[in-house]
Amino acid sequence: MIRSRLTLIVILISVLLISCTNTQKTTNGDAKFTAEDEELFSKVQEQTFQYFWEGAEPNSGMARERIHIDNEYPENDQSVVTSGGSGFGVMALLVGIHRGFITRLQGRERLDKIVHFLQTSDRFHGAMPHWWNGETGKVKPFGRKDNGGDLVETSFLMQGLLCVRQFFHNGDSAEKVLAARIDTLWREVEFDWYRNGANVLYWHWSPNYKWEMNFPVVGYNECLIMYILAASSPTHGVPPEVYHEGWARNGRITGSCPVYDYRLQLYHQGDSPYGGPLFWAHYSYLGLDPRGLRDRYADYWAENLNQTLINYTWCVKNPKYFRGYGPDSWGLTASYSVNGYAAHAPGNYTDLGVISPTAALSSFPYTPQRSMQAMRHWYNDMKDKLWGPYGFYDAFSQAANWFPERYLAIDQGPIVVMMENYRTGLLWKLFMSCPEVKAGLKKLGFTSPNFK
Repeated sequence: MIRSRLTLIVILISVLLISCTNTQKTTNGDAKFTAEDEELFSKVQEQTFQYFWEGAEPNSGMARERIHIDNEYPENDQSVVTSGGSGFGVMALLVGIHRGFITRLQGRERLDKIVHFLQTSDRFHGAMPHWWNGETGKVKPFGRKDNGGDLVETSFLMQGLLCVRQFFHNGDSAEKVLAARIDTLWREVEFDWYRNGANVLYWHWSPNYKWEMNFPVVGYNECLIMYILAASSPTHGVPPEVYHEGWARNGRITGSCPVYDYRLQLYHQGDSPYGGPLFWAHYSYLGLDPRGLRDRYADYWAENLNQTLINYTWCVKNPKYFRGYGPDSWGLTASYSVNGYAAHAPGNYTDLGVISPTAALSSFPYTPQRSMQAMRHWYNDMKDKLWGPYGFYDAFSQAANWFPERYLAIDQGPIVVMMENYRTGLLWKLFMSCPEVKAGLKKLGFTSPNFK
């Protein structure tokens, strides 16, 4: 009898433990989607992918900076292509191959065209400019003095190209040639030049204005990937003190207060307790896998998750009482805005009543249920105002009755890539398989279960 009671108690405890474990897993983001959800997920991913396939600039194959459906191309910039947005775009092409949106041959041929353009267009100590003319390969100034190398945008591009290299490096002869050409581009980026003699990396260098832009990059913001790649470069690498003294500001990068019961470990540039625009949790992590990634300053999965949850909670609480905000419509990040372009973020001065779909959709790895809820609402209830040939438009404001039919490469790309990372981890696996990246991360003191 005693043994039977003990057996029953053990069974009950086991059931409770299993129940608690399952509840905890669901709480941590294990989403359960319906067949209709899965169909919508694929539809959004494929339609958004078309920005980089059908919408690409034809001569270079690169991603156009922007596409306006409502008034076509503003300022005659239909030939303007972007380095960072094309980095996101080449990753989207890999998703297209993986998902069967295009064939492997079609993807390789397009990537051949892109790499040829990069090999023959303007570069500055191996770094790419922010913009080129896609027809000529000549730099198009992003600003009066910004007419040379842009190391941040170059890093976004290289993150994508390294994924392409890893995808094709064991392929057939043509694919191996493509991988080798990418490897040459990677080795030619002079990260060490962009130190300007200091233990920090500078964003810009111009052949006309030299270092006059004077923008040393310190954290925390979207630029972590630049320091990772700089430490990883096999030819122009930088020592660990550039990361620790420059990016991390000798440890002053840490420190924050809990917001809505979520704590940010890092000081986000802009001096807001709510964190920066949500693309800070996306751009560096399209290839760099944040799951379990840690260094002496932060747990990067926790940082990105908490920044996303703060952003979501701000929109749900809606302290500025904007029409249309809520659990089914949320997400503040840099995008088009009612009066131009703005880095939208939680805060009294940075929340302008503009929702950017890329914010929630690119956050699928962190908040799958919340991201799906927003996606369902936008597609099922607002499709006539928000949906176009390349997926959801860039931004909208119900408060201002503003629904522009416009797209930006840097916002469409992360949607395709992060949705795939949520599904399969494809781009995370590719990037983290780079031997140089593993060595660079270890050199800087990072640990991760995704490299040994």
